[in-house]
Amino acid sequence: QVQLVESGGGLAQVGDSLRLSCVMSGVAFNRYTMAWFRQAPGKEREFVAAIFRGSNTYYGDSVKGRFTMSRDNSKNTVYLQMNSLKPEDTAIYYCAADRTLILSSIWNSRNYDNWGQGTQVTVSS
Repeated sequence: QVQLVESGGGLAQVGDSLRLSCVMSGVAFNRYTMAWFRQAPGKEREFVAAIFRGSNTYYGDSVKGRFTMSRDNSKNTVYLQMNSLKPEDTAIYYCAADRTLILSSIWNSRNYDNWGQGTQVTVSS
C-alpha cells in the first residue's frame, strides 16, 4: 500500500523560499512518477510539477523558473524547492504518485492513484 507524507509547509513572506518534502513508503519508489499539485480555496486542483523515474521534470506555467522539483531515490523522497514566493502560491500542496503515466497524462490530477494528505503553504504580503 502506497503512503505519501508531505512536510515543509508553513507561513512565508513574499519573496521567501520554502522547501516541501514528500516521503513515500510501502512500494518501490523508483518505479513511480511523482508530482506536486496545489489547491487554493474555491479553485480546482492545479498541476505544479512532476518528475519521472529518470528525473525528467516538468512544471506548470505559473511556477516555471521559481520552483524546482527533485527526487532522492535513496530516501524515497521528492522535494519541491519554492523560491520567490507570491501570495498566489498560497494553497494546500499535495504530493501524488503513479506508476503508469506518460507525458501527456501528468498534467491531470485524475490520472494519479496515490495522494498525500497535503501541506498548507501561506504566503503573506
